[in-house]
Amino acid sequence: MEHVKERLRYRLITGPDDGEFSAKVSAAIDEGYELYGSPAITHDGDRVLVAQALLLPAYAAGRWK
Repeated sequence: MEHVKERLRYRLITGPDDGEFSAKVSAAIDEGYELYGSPAITHDGDRVLVAQALLLPAYAAGRWK
């Protein structure tokens, strides 16, 4: 989504439960996003998949362009 100039107020990060997923969530937190709710966890028969919602507070939405 590099074509999006303004940061989205809501993001849902999904993927396998691994270091890359954790790095994506950590990077979003470093950008000002806050965790929203608990992570969702499921299993596809081969691996554990997780999802985490994040919100960008209104005061931070306009300062990243």
